Amino acid sequence: MKDPYSGLYEVTEIHNLRDVIKKRLHEFPENPVFLVKEKKGGEYIPISTEKYDHDIDSLGTYFMNTVKKGARIAIFSETRYEWYVSYLATTNGTGCVVPLDKELPVDDVFNMLTRAEVDIVLFSKSKLDIINQVYGKVDTVKYWISMDPTTDDRFLYFHDCLKQGSDKLAAGDKIFTEATIDPEEMTILLFTSGTTAKSKAVMLCQKNICKNLMSMFSMLYIDRSDVWLSVLPLHHTYECTCGFLGQVYRGTTVAICEGLRYIAQNIQEVKPTCILMVPVMLELFYKKIMKGVKADPQKAKKLEKGIKIANALHLSNKMRRKLFKQIHDVFGGRMRLIILGGAPVNPEILTFFQNIGFKCVQGYGLTECAPILALNRDKQFKNHAAGLPLPGCDVKILNPDSDGIGEFISKGDNNFLGYYNDPENTALALDKDGYYHTGDLGYIDEDGFCIITGRKKNVIIAKNGKNVFPEEIEFLLSQSPYVAESVVSGVNDEVKDDIVVTATIFPDIDEIKAKLGIETDPTEEQIMNILKDVVSATNEKLESYKKIKNTVLRMTEFEKNTSKKIKRY
Repeated sequence: MKDPYSGLYEVTEIHNLRDVIKKRLHEFPENPVFLVKEKKGGEYIPISTEKYDHDIDSLGTYFMNTVKKGARIAIFSETRYEWYVSYLATTNGTGCVVPLDKELPVDDVFNMLTRAEVDIVLFSKSKLDIINQVYGKVDTVKYWISMDPTTDDRFLYFHDCLKQGSDKLAAGDKIFTEATIDPEEMTILLFTSGTTAKSKAVMLCQKNICKNLMSMFSMLYIDRSDVWLSVLPLHHTYECTCGFLGQVYRGTTVAICEGLRYIAQNIQEVKPTCILMVPVMLELFYKKIMKGVKADPQKAKKLEKGIKIANALHLSNKMRRKLFKQIHDVFGGRMRLIILGGAPVNPEILTFFQNIGFKCVQGYGLTECAPILALNRDKQFKNHAAGLPLPGCDVKILNPDSDGIGEFISKGDNNFLGYYNDPENTALALDKDGYYHTGDLGYIDEDGFCIITGRKKNVIIAKNGKNVFPEEIEFLLSQSPYVAESVVSGVNDEVKDDIVVTATIFPDIDEIKAKLGIETDPTEEQIMNILKDVVSATNEKLESYKKIKNTVLRMTEFEKNTSKKIKRY
């Protein structure tokens, strides 16, 4: 492979998040920055860059006339225009933004507001029940601002605050617009959704985000006319950096999805060109396509033949979109780029979508890296790889074993500042040389691509000292249509003095029924007979010390965190 970093795309230099909006305003004033709906099922309405910029400055001016500089401001809401305004109105001069997961239960909201020492809480009416339960219980909170009209005199109304700030701005108040921004000061505080331990509060600065944006968009081509559909939660740094700040920075447009139930409908309304997804979403689209194809043998033959022809003739993606028009219409007819993150992707699914004319790449990130650490390029990519380290990121393998597998550690301007009020965990994560220890295991191949094999804390140590990576086995199990979810663990057998590799499987009952040709619920014995065949087929692909020796049937979904990752105990 030629130099994987050759031909990087030119990007605008930015030093802070004020640059992100101000340079967009100067360079691409004509592009709407958002497409929003005033009510469910309504029409999409464009929001101009000029309006967005003015609203940021107005709300920021209100904030700085209300609380001291450096204030902590929490956002507790679903994705909406007010969320976007509040974020930059905080970071661009006021203080530190604290985005909260909209799915959090009341106890977690209380704990996070308390731990972050929040001064202002902005919330939507959908969160009112939880707000009522924490109101008055967090000593530091001085103001509660509702994004929706309210007659409750405990709460201020967002658009009243916006109007007050706008009036002050018009009268010449420059307290916000000329406020100093230290790009290396904490202005973003994010709570991780750890699957086992108490969530950590990750401190990010604007230098982290800006370096991430510049590096990321030097690796992927983004057109000024691109329209993105935002489907992922904004509190998560993946969507916030890559699906919001990145689009403001690059001059493109973001359409807000009305909710997961409305993705298909909103796709047809917006006809987006780009989208950020997690793998499970792409897998659902893939299964839907394959189900339709398998139901019609002629369609299956036509699809297979079309892919062979497209690959043999090296057809451009533009030509492939015409050849596979029926599938592209499911994505609105204009979709060209699908970016995936948050979990490993089945390489075969990536290859399928690439074959039919989509640029489809995956990346690898962590909240502590603001978030992208590695990314496959649109020119150079490997579907089994997490990606190439971002330009400016020094990524190494710590203590590699005989197979070259060790822990990924990284050093760069995107590395976080540490965990808030948590020097012990900060010292564990950031070593004395400034390298962040990711906790992810893998290796770097001959072309510089990062290949992830599993999480350090999940590794099973076999009796022969070899490492067994549960994620590798779980991935193989997931290839079976009869497996909905699985968790692989090592169980200590004291009698045999051995570590037993155990697979706990939650089956796909619909697929089991179809296999058995029955409509009633199958018995556990029937399910286990099928799963034993699945495990046997999986074991054929594994070395002897990795083989599954015990299978446990689970009849309910695994408990998950708010990022929809299985909690491992």
